[in-house]
Order: sequence, then C-alpha cells, then structure tokens
Amino acid sequence: MKIIGLVVWILICFIPAIIGSQFGPGEWYQTLTKPEWNPPNWIFGPVWTLLYLLMGISVWIIWKNYGLKTAAVPIAFFLVQLVLNALWSWFFFGLENVGLAFVDIVVLWTLILITLILFWKLNTWSAVLLLPYIAWVSFATVLNYNIWQLNK
Repeated sequence: MKIIGLVVWILICFIPAIIGSQFGPGEWYQTLTKPEWNPPNWIFGPVWTLLYLLMGISVWIIWKNYGLKTAAVPIAFFLVQLVLNALWSWFFFGLENVGLAFVDIVVLWTLILITLILFWKLNTWSAVLLLPYIAWVSFATVLNYNIWQLNK
C-alpha cells in the first residue's frame, strides 16, 4: 500500500507537467528578449522531471507518516501550490501574459515556502526534498521578472 501511495503522489505531482506540456515555448517565446543568463530550453524538462519526483516523495512522506487527517493543512498547501505551478505555464505560454505569470510565480513561491515550513515541522527530510524546488522557482521568478521587464 505504501508503494502505491508513493506512485499516486508522484503521478499527482506530474499533473502540472502534463498541463504545462500543452503550453510549451513556441514561436512567440522565441521572439521575446531574454537575459543573457537565460538557460537553454532543453534544460527545463530534466530539471522539472527531477523536481516533480522529489515533490512527490516529499508529500508522500508526510501522507505516509501523518495521513490526510492529521496533515490536512500542509497537504492542502502543497496541493494549492501545485495548482499554481500548473497555471504558470498557461499564463506564460498559453495566454502569453508574462506579467500575470509573474504574479502567479510570486504567489507560488510564497506557498512553496509555507509548505516547506509546514513540512519541516512534521518531517525534516520531506522539507529538505523541497529545497531544490524552491531554489529553482526562486531562479524562475527572477527570470520571469527579467523577461517581463525586457519585453514591456
């Protein structure tokens, strides 16, 4: 049962990837002015694959050790930030609205931080697994802001 739970949580964490794949960088994105330190497009897939995997393991540890009832608030924050994660691709690539995507990612970053703190109080390792995620989203927030400013 524990392994099935792990697989389910990992699959849930990959839902934003599935949604995001519907709104990939296309012609419009290629025309945007980007900072010199903008990573190549190929890096995003492997990074996000690893991050979603770590996120799935992180939330599974909380679920496995505390259950939905006891850990309802931390898991709820986790799920809400996952929704904002999925919405970012739609805002940025789908709607081509870099400003709205920036607002989304700032709120996303805040919810990741809250989730990380709530997880930390329950299980240090589950929180440690989220550190690469918040680091990447921190970088992505700065990148999103710079692209927004360069293309006003």
